[in-house]
Parts: sequence; C-alpha cells; structure tokens
Amino acid sequence: MGKPSEQLTIGAFAKAAGVNLETIRFYQRKGLLPEPDKPYGSIRRYGDTDVARVKFIKSAQRLGFSLDEVAQLLALEDGTHCSEAAQFAAQHLADVRGRLKDLKRMETVLARLVAQCHSHRGTITCPLIASLHGR
Repeated sequence: MGKPSEQLTIGAFAKAAGVNLETIRFYQRKGLLPEPDKPYGSIRRYGDTDVARVKFIKSAQRLGFSLDEVAQLLALEDGTHCSEAAQFAAQHLADVRGRLKDLKRMETVLARLVAQCHSHRGTITCPLIASLHGR
C-alpha cells in the first residue's frame, strides 16, 4: 500500500478535487498530472498533493490560462521563480485587457445594431442582418 497520505482511489480523488474522473484522466494524458504506479494486483492511489495540483490547475483555468500555460505555471510552482511567474502573468494580463477592449467594441456595435432593429419596425431589411452581410 502507498503512504498514508496516498489512499484515495481515482473516484475519491476526483471528488476531493471537485472534478469528474475523466478530467483526472485528461490531465494525466496532457502531462499535467502524474499517473501513480499501479502496485501489482492493486489499484492506483492518489494523495493530498495530487488534489492540490488539480485545484491549482482549475484555479489557473478560472483566471483564463490555457492548459499549455498551466503547464508552464506548474513548472514554476516551487515558489522560487516569482519574477518569471510575474512576467508570465503580466503577459496574460495584457492579453486579457486586449480581449476586454475587443469585447467592449463588440458590445458597442451590437447595442447599436439591436437599437436599430427596434427602431426600424415594418421595414423589409433588418439592420443587423444587413450589417452582417456588409450592406
């Protein structure tokens, strides 16, 4: 049997980490999560460090990091690469701000088109559809 802290089956591990079983397997295939050895005649066991790793991955994803970016962050997770992590996060922040600017522009255009649709009652051409057609 494994160490006392490594007693979770994959199902219990997934539940403790707040994900489904397929997420665990997917992370293993992507190389984000190590697959423990399978003792002869037994099942793989997971521990608290595995649960913490999955929670780290999910937290990073909630901040918009892709799985490839999460892999880069995991390489820095020992806590001694703070300046590298800060540079990485600063680049991600710049990307997020760029997307926010794009979303604001889309919001403005869509709001104008929706308003035009409501003000053109009885016309044959819908302003939104016409705009999408480039008219």
